[in-house]
Amino acid sequence: MATLDSFRTARWIRTLNLVLQAGLFLTLFGGLNYLARNHSWRFDLTHQHRYSLSAETGAYLRSLPQPSRVVVTITPDSENPANAQAYRDASGLLREYTYASEGNPAGRITVEYLDVYKNRRKAEEYGIDSPDIIVVISGDKRRALGVDDLYRVKDKQREAFLGEQALTAALLEVSSQSRKKIYFLTGHGELNPEDVDPVRGLSALKDQLRVRNFDVDRLDLAATARIPADAALIVAVSPQAAYTPAEQELLRQYLAAGAGRLIGLLAPGQPHGLGQLLLDWGVLVDDDLVHDPGAGTMTEEGDLILKLFQPHPITQTLIDYQMPLRIGQARSVRPDPGRKLLGGLTLTTLAVTSPTAWGEVSYRLGRAPEYNAGYDIRNDRPGLEPADHLGIVIASERVTVRAGLDFSVRGGRLVVFGTGDLIANNRIALPGNLDIFLSAVNWSVERDTQFNIPVRPIERFQLSLSAGELSRLRSALLLALPGAALLLGLVVYWTRRR
Repeated sequence: MATLDSFRTARWIRTLNLVLQAGLFLTLFGGLNYLARNHSWRFDLTHQHRYSLSAETGAYLRSLPQPSRVVVTITPDSENPANAQAYRDASGLLREYTYASEGNPAGRITVEYLDVYKNRRKAEEYGIDSPDIIVVISGDKRRALGVDDLYRVKDKQREAFLGEQALTAALLEVSSQSRKKIYFLTGHGELNPEDVDPVRGLSALKDQLRVRNFDVDRLDLAATARIPADAALIVAVSPQAAYTPAEQELLRQYLAAGAGRLIGLLAPGQPHGLGQLLLDWGVLVDDDLVHDPGAGTMTEEGDLILKLFQPHPITQTLIDYQMPLRIGQARSVRPDPGRKLLGGLTLTTLAVTSPTAWGEVSYRLGRAPEYNAGYDIRNDRPGLEPADHLGIVIASERVTVRAGLDFSVRGGRLVVFGTGDLIANNRIALPGNLDIFLSAVNWSVERDTQFNIPVRPIERFQLSLSAGELSRLRSALLLALPGAALLLGLVVYWTRRR
């Protein structure tokens, strides 16, 4: 009994008690971590569920066939507040993609943040030389997303966050087994995607398309007499000679029977030989030269400035950011007044001139531009849409209703630009030019298809304080809170003294 009551025994018992408590704590800590790692539960308590992926995205991520890497070159300390906000929005969303893909080892998603200026070697390994973009990579395929691709903008203000839609579309695209192939027509003096010439080359556009996971090739219809089965889109850029009737028929069959996609950039003064094909799609391309004497509508070099656009997926970014188009010489394009006889066609005049413009029909005579009523083309002719404007860019789509089906079946898509040098190497960097063409490509190959993913509203918080309110807040933080803590300490001290 004396041994159990000794101080030495008490110390050993106290030590053993502490060891057992530490062991129990470590066991509890380890068990909780094991449960959290292998049987975790996550709850999104935010008002708009901004940290939750949609069910559709989750289903796609569970079925990804190969791993993907997302490289973010947007930095949190960017001098541009809009880019800093984009980093916060994107980084939170990408954490959810990484977590959601853990259940699919074959399609695991990893995210890497890269400063292209501080880590040039790593950026060169990935083939990235631009800041403020998100690059989705899977195998040898990649898709680049700019900051503007992540938001819906209205009146130059970001209205909603579209990051989940954009990222899911990019992941599905780069992880697919095939790449969409774009053929540029040759054999008639068209601008060449292999040419680096500033005026006649399209090499800069070719690089932009490859970054966006497109394959680019050339096609001479006179030599092949057929359109390849893998043609997702055909582009004709400023032909200098007319296509033959046989070549036009190949394109007609491709658009109609094959539900094909065609983009034509038709420079004024040059024959194109596609008149009947265009009429089949409700489009008239006039043989004129657009002249606009209005203020701020033409440059000293004769370039045409377009500021008016109709709502459409192709022009939505230009409308949102109020970006103009600056193009070279242009001809007018318009819907055919008799198009109502052609079933299933939907036409939209995308870009139009100001009301002061007209189409000079006698431009070949070399005289100074002068409007001749009843001869030149102006907005008072029937069939011109929208009213009081000349069209420069038009889109046509055929949608048919099949017998016995409750839904429409999409047919071909056609986009016609009344200018030939919009995307030449010396013009593609102008504001809006690259954007409208890439948007036309995306619309043509149906990359614009929206997933059933809800957009995320952008929550803005603003604190407005007057000078007096700010002074009172400063006093409360510097004096009231420390004073309350001091008073509480004195009360505790006095209580213990008693």
